[in-house]
Amino acid sequence: TRSLAVATTGENVMRETVLPGAILTRVAESHIRVGTFEYVAIKKDLATLKKLLQYSVERHYPEIKDLDKQAPEFLKLVMERQIDLITDWMRVGFIHGVMNTDNMAISGESIDFGPCAFMDHYDPKTVFSSIDHHGRYAFGNQPIIAQWNLARLADAILPLLDDDQNKAIEVGEEIIESFNEKYEKKFHEMMKKKLGLITDEPEDAVLIKELLDTMEKNKLDYTNTFRDLMNENITNENLKDFYSKWTIRIDKQNRDKQAILNLMRKNNPVVIPRNHKVEESLKEAHKGNLLSLNNLLNALKDPYTERGELMLYQQPAPENEKKYKTFCGT
Repeated sequence: TRSLAVATTGENVMRETVLPGAILTRVAESHIRVGTFEYVAIKKDLATLKKLLQYSVERHYPEIKDLDKQAPEFLKLVMERQIDLITDWMRVGFIHGVMNTDNMAISGESIDFGPCAFMDHYDPKTVFSSIDHHGRYAFGNQPIIAQWNLARLADAILPLLDDDQNKAIEVGEEIIESFNEKYEKKFHEMMKKKLGLITDEPEDAVLIKELLDTMEKNKLDYTNTFRDLMNENITNENLKDFYSKWTIRIDKQNRDKQAILNLMRKNNPVVIPRNHKVEESLKEAHKGNLLSLNNLLNALKDPYTERGELMLYQQPAPENEKKYKTFCGT
């Protein structure tokens, strides 16, 4: 979803401090969420539930509108889009922050990510949201929560999956239980692209896990590590063992080096909206100075192309700024 406009309300709201209130208008393919289906389902209004499904299919999944049994295929297609979306989040280190069912759009777009942030050093347990006290929506938990939300969607449309309740439960469970295998396959393919692996080898999964473990153990920057591999700029001693294994694997596929680099460039951003830079821009904007904000936005307009002026935005947060917290209005 994209921002369209911001309008101030003239009132104050309490977040981490007292802040001026505003309304952010967003545009999306639709604003239908898993929670929309839950709302109708809890009223036990089957006629309206059927209308909501029909409308959602016609708007987002017209390829199945002529099927006699749309609900099972609808659930499968929503799941596919969510898997694609979560995989993209994991690719760039994005943490949504508040993945309840009301904040999952059936269109497969990111929506209502108020306390979102991007991860600096790799850690699956990374949490920034001030209200996520137990790490439910941590970086590494996002696929698990997506599956949980999809199970709630299956619950909501259960009467439409099959006229026989037991059969409907069986159909729903079978679809939801296929999530893990489908996600792992998509995640594996994504990580291979980040590493420039074009061919398939049995050891690829082990190689990917070794890199993630090395990054987590040594608190290596998620974004910069992949760019360093691509640029053959390995200065961290903790990464050199992996680097030698990776170069052997790259040579083994016997592919054009430029094709490998192009694949990595498409899948590894040079720059992300790092939290300390976002905060710096917000503080300056509050003072009436929009220069930092505009410079940051310009840097993020083309995040996959190396440019000299991006060096400033590639640096991880200083040690004293790493305990960053986001709020629902961030």
